[in-house]
Amino acid sequence: MTTLDNLKKADDVFAEREGDPEEQQKQGKKKGRGDIHIRMQQRNGRKCITTLQGLDERLDFERMKQEFKRRWGCNGTVITDPEAGTVIQLQGDQREHLTEFLLGEKLAKADQIKTHGL
Repeated sequence: MTTLDNLKKADDVFAEREGDPEEQQKQGKKKGRGDIHIRMQQRNGRKCITTLQGLDERLDFERMKQEFKRRWGCNGTVITDPEAGTVIQLQGDQREHLTEFLLGEKLAKADQIKTHGL
């Protein structure tokens, strides 16, 4: 038996671990969690935009955008991205407002919201 055969057998051991039902259940919980990401991105100078992604696709994003614009006096748009899904972009740093809105309307739990930015 060569060293190469030993390496192949070691790979087979890892393949058996991937089939462990308890491990798959743990991974399934993480994937089904549905994190909501709020990001602030710097544009130029003091200007920035806030993006919101990860919300349930059954929600009316246009209506939410209109409510955000009315409440906080900012402009915004809804973008559909093949990788990120539906994303709401708002002018300015609206991270705190978005977090309060999502928790207040019970659209998300506190542990689901991930805030990124400066």
